[in-house]
Amino acid sequence: MEDGLARRTLEGLERDSEAALSEMRQTERATEQRRADAQTREAIEVERKRQVQLETRLAEQQQQLQTMREQELGWRKERDALADREAAMDLEVARKVDAGRSAIETRVRSQIEERSALQVAELQKKLDDLNMQLAAAQRRAEQGSQQLQGEVLELAMEDALRRQFPIDAFEEVKKGARGGDIIHRVMTRSGQLAGTILWEVKRTRDWSAPWTAKLKEDMRACGADLGVLVTLVLPREFTPSQAFGLHEEVWVSGWSTAVPLAQALRAGVLDVHHQRLVSKGKGESMEALYDYVTSVQFARKIRAVVDAFKRMREELESEKTTTQQRWARREKQIQLAMTELIGIAGNVQGLARQELPELELQPKDAPDQG
Repeated sequence: MEDGLARRTLEGLERDSEAALSEMRQTERATEQRRADAQTREAIEVERKRQVQLETRLAEQQQQLQTMREQELGWRKERDALADREAAMDLEVARKVDAGRSAIETRVRSQIEERSALQVAELQKKLDDLNMQLAAAQRRAEQGSQQLQGEVLELAMEDALRRQFPIDAFEEVKKGARGGDIIHRVMTRSGQLAGTILWEVKRTRDWSAPWTAKLKEDMRACGADLGVLVTLVLPREFTPSQAFGLHEEVWVSGWSTAVPLAQALRAGVLDVHHQRLVSKGKGESMEALYDYVTSVQFARKIRAVVDAFKRMREELESEKTTTQQRWARREKQIQLAMTELIGIAGNVQGLARQELPELELQPKDAPDQG
């Protein structure tokens, strides 16, 4: 009876559980169906709104297109009307001309022909003049190209010298006047003239022997102390590796070495000027001394001496550091060796089971090393 009762109870619970589970499943299906229906309705509503927006936009575009077509049609009508008016005016003018007297037509035609002939003659004259001017300009360009290139190189040389020596004075020899291209007045820091260098700049394809003779004549004419000829083509006497040098009592240099050569020549002019001042008197000697101690050459010499002392000091410090390191290494090696020897002596005394004074490597009364 107990088993039967328990079985019936279990079967009832099982039926109730299945019914409850079935009901829950139905409820979930209904919920999912309602959710799906809601999403479908929402999607349909969104799509309907989008369709409405597209239809509205399309209608607006159609309206704009219609408006543009109407405007274009209006413009075309206005153009046609204007063309008709112009045609009517042309026809009216033509009728009036035809209705006019033939004498006026003949006179007008004659005047037009005369004006046309005169205009053609004037144009031909201008064309002939232009051709003549063009030919002359071409001849001048061919004749003056080398001169223009030389003037450009001359200006570049003068600018380089001015930037390198701002306290000096420079004079440009006018075109057509005798003399070189640039007169270089070497000035001291106190504003006195130390000497003059005459520069001649050439830009040609070949070397010309008379250049040096002319430069020496120009030097004598302007009282220059030195003359320098800057050219792109060096004399044949120069070696292939030679960039500048003294040729027939004047200096000849290429473009790349012109400024360094100017520095050296200027220093020489200042040295000669200093020697002249020293030989004149004490006051001038003091000025020469001042110019010398404030010059670039003196500063370079002082800097060279200072650099030499600095190198000697650095070498001395380096040797001192190296010696101290060597002493420290040797002292450590000696300490290690003494420690090992003391250990050996201790081992021997231990094995001998007695004290061996002969193996005492460190005196008992050794002074304190600290």
